[in-house]
Amino acid sequence: MIRFSWKTAALAGLAITFAGAEVMAATTWNASLWGKRRAFTEHMEKLSELVAQKSNGEFQIKLHYGAALSKNRENLDGISIGAFEMAQFCAGYHRDKNPTITVLELPFLGVTTLEQEIKLSNAVYSHPATQKDLARWNAKLLMPSPMPQYNVAGTGAAPTSLADFDGMRIRATGGIGQAFKTVGAVPTSVTSSEAYNALESGVVDSVAFAPHAHLAFRTVDIAKWWTTNLNPGTVNCPIVANIDSFEALSDENKEILMSSIPEALDHYLAKYGEVYDKWGPVLEENGVQKIDFPQAEIDAFRESAATPAREAWIKDMEAKGVPAQELYDLVVKTLNE
Repeated sequence: MIRFSWKTAALAGLAITFAGAEVMAATTWNASLWGKRRAFTEHMEKLSELVAQKSNGEFQIKLHYGAALSKNRENLDGISIGAFEMAQFCAGYHRDKNPTITVLELPFLGVTTLEQEIKLSNAVYSHPATQKDLARWNAKLLMPSPMPQYNVAGTGAAPTSLADFDGMRIRATGGIGQAFKTVGAVPTSVTSSEAYNALESGVVDSVAFAPHAHLAFRTVDIAKWWTTNLNPGTVNCPIVANIDSFEALSDENKEILMSSIPEALDHYLAKYGEVYDKWGPVLEENGVQKIDFPQAEIDAFRESAATPAREAWIKDMEAKGVPAQELYDLVVKTLNE
């Protein structure tokens, strides 16, 4: 016969208490980022803060920088297998993995503000073809990382006309790389984290980045010149969640997460505005020559790059079963609105 003592009962009660505590434990998500904290990641910082506040610490998003969880080119793969619950990536890093959102990286779309970039991204992210595309990687699109138009910082002789880009090795991904290719440049897809070393060692002659990235990855520290007004386009870098992890959230935590996104993006916009307060003085301090291209040169660049890139993209994507024309028309419609 089994005899129960107060010790047995106490241990049983303790086990039940621990089991209950385990069930009620906080939900913790890991988010894979790269580089360090910067304007490009401020919406993630704010989202993490808001989620923790609204849930009283019961739902937390831990941010992992420096590619601690995964390399930036492999974040989508990590999401697909559930290695982590949330990640940031850029479409241009692997166009074949996310063909639908590469429409947002076409050159000279005519986007002029970060607010427009957010609306445009959300429109494309909401399209059924885009959601189906990313679902192949078990990824749910949550929000963009809106960035301004890219410009180029480089070493060596400063370009003053499009002809000067002929033969120039330039770090440029996606549609921006294709745009520079039309004027004879040689684009490479060096990652942002590798850009400084590539420029310093002469692997590339120039780097196309938005201002925050030139600051964060220190290319502005060794650049001799900077193009102020080429504005060929930008890259699109979504924040995604693992679909299974999202579906496993309680209804309350889903609401907390999704309702925090607008405020996180507002915070991002405010922080990005501070980048421009720093940018001018840093250029001045480092003695970086500002190159203003004549409007005729910019118009010629647009003419050589925009239409051919768009037509080639639509033809290529339609052949792969992507409703490319429909997605491009959505971009135009959204911008016109």
